[in-house]
Amino acid sequence: MSSILTNNSAMVALQTLKSINSNLASTQAEISTGKAIGSAKDNAAVWAISKVMEADVKGFKGISDSLSLGESTVAVARQASETVTDLLTEIKSKIVAAQEDNVDRGKIQTDIVALRNQITSVVGAAQFNGLNLVDGSQTGTNANGNTGVDVLSSLDRKADGSIVTSSIGVDAQNLSLTAGTALAAAAASVGTDTGTAGVIDANDGGTNDSITLDTFAFLDASGGATATAAVMPDAAGVDTAVTTGLVVGDQLSLTIGTVQGSYVVKEGDTAESVVAGMKNAMVAQGLDGNSFSMDIDTNAAQLVITNETNADAAFSFSASRGSGGLAGLATMDVSTSGGADAALGAIENMIQTSIDASATFGSVEGRIEIQSNFVGKLSDSLKAGIGAMVDADMEAASARLQALQVQQQLGTQALSIANQAPQNILSLFR
Repeated sequence: MSSILTNNSAMVALQTLKSINSNLASTQAEISTGKAIGSAKDNAAVWAISKVMEADVKGFKGISDSLSLGESTVAVARQASETVTDLLTEIKSKIVAAQEDNVDRGKIQTDIVALRNQITSVVGAAQFNGLNLVDGSQTGTNANGNTGVDVLSSLDRKADGSIVTSSIGVDAQNLSLTAGTALAAAAASVGTDTGTAGVIDANDGGTNDSITLDTFAFLDASGGATATAAVMPDAAGVDTAVTTGLVVGDQLSLTIGTVQGSYVVKEGDTAESVVAGMKNAMVAQGLDGNSFSMDIDTNAAQLVITNETNADAAFSFSASRGSGGLAGLATMDVSTSGGADAALGAIENMIQTSIDASATFGSVEGRIEIQSNFVGKLSDSLKAGIGAMVDADMEAASARLQALQVQQQLGTQALSIANQAPQNILSLFR
């Protein structure tokens, strides 16, 4: 049945043309923006995921900047530590020369003072953007639980959508010549020294041929020194003005003959771990086990050092807070034979301190570099993932555009034909 009031063919052609025009507009938007999903109405779920990932990419850009800053800061500290090591090695050569009697020790001492001043200059200048990791100025606690700083290294998104950050802890190293605060004997001391003061008697059948490190106390959270393990100096309630107990960062130094060993108190250290660390330090510095036996009593938390030789051996023990690793350099004097002998033992420990600092910074710098490369690759992967979700397939869009343009032309032609149908009814009334 033909009707002049209702043109079904025109309505069908019109709806088809509207659909074609809508698809054509969508395809043209894809081509102009390069995105298949440009807004939430295109695909709300995928659009939401892409926006979260884009935010993460922005966050990783900030992390990359943080890693670059941290790497530069640590590199400066490492270079300073390595330079100090070279200067200390040069000082050692001067000290070795001072062992000879037929030399001008006064002039050698002048050279040592000049090198010492250069070390002070290097340590003081080793800062990046105002942050110095080698002069002992750092007091905060880092992610490792030690004194130092943190470098923001990662942005971790959990399954529930929450975000946490990760950091790389950089331990500060104190290579200054600043002498620290001497701690009282109640904090750490030689508990048994009944013979000649400062001497371990020869092992000749007497009773004073050994010393015992057996006095250790730790600061507590109530401002006293009754704790059984070392805590951080900035922990709540800890009073670092109290010198009758140990805290993290305090340095113990034991010298036997010309061998000097040092141990820095670590978080969680007990009396047992301190004596073990002290023993390891002396072994590392070359204390002859045949000449001096070292026995640890774990129950009593004691380190007993016995002179196995037939000659007396001088010893000294000290504990200090806030002291620089090169504090002994400030008073080093080789102008006398005795001073030259003492300096030879002390310089080895200082060289090892600077070497350890260099190795620590080098290890952290390498880790930061690896993390920086990983963050860069991760950002690229996230960008690729976002592109796979929302970017338009330009080849497919081009083919679809041409097809829709042809369909549009055909749709327009069909609508034109359908609109002419009522006019054909007029021929029935002629």
